Amino acid sequence: MATETPVYRAPMRSRDDAVPRGVGAERALQLGICGIGGRVSPPPTTLESALVRADEQSGIRLAWRIERFAKAPVGAYVWTRDVDGSSYLGRITGPWTYDATEAALAADLVHVRRCDWLLEPIEESLLPGAVQAAFGRGGRNWQRIRAEGVTPPTAAIWRRHRGEA
Repeated sequence: MATETPVYRAPMRSRDDAVPRGVGAERALQLGICGIGGRVSPPPTTLESALVRADEQSGIRLAWRIERFAKAPVGAYVWTRDVDGSSYLGRITGPWTYDATEAALAADLVHVRRCDWLLEPIEESLLPGAVQAAFGRGGRNWQRIRAEGVTPPTAAIWRRHRGEA
């Protein structure tokens, strides 16, 4: 039996309240990335060093968040919302990296992966119910949407907007 491609919610909202809401998602959509926050210093060059520094500097919970994000498979679907609440669908296309640029640090979107985003927002009425519910709960965590049946409608939206359906 084939396993379904996982679907994730990526708010890309910093836990640092000094970072304006929406900055992370806007940056991600512009650059073709998805990510999470959790600045560490000095900038790590490997996932292992990122996990160690995150644990040392901020605690094990940050290290766990980074690890979950980094282990999402290439090809996984990712939903995010921009500052206006519009929903966007993407697919992870690359491995974890740490972005230590000034702009990434300012947005606290430093643990990143390449992501192929659909250029237009998806109409709210077309979103799978599980995606609406995941964002409706609020929060800032990257998380897998585990509701049964979320992958087929997400994949259909992807194919339709890519001209593959």
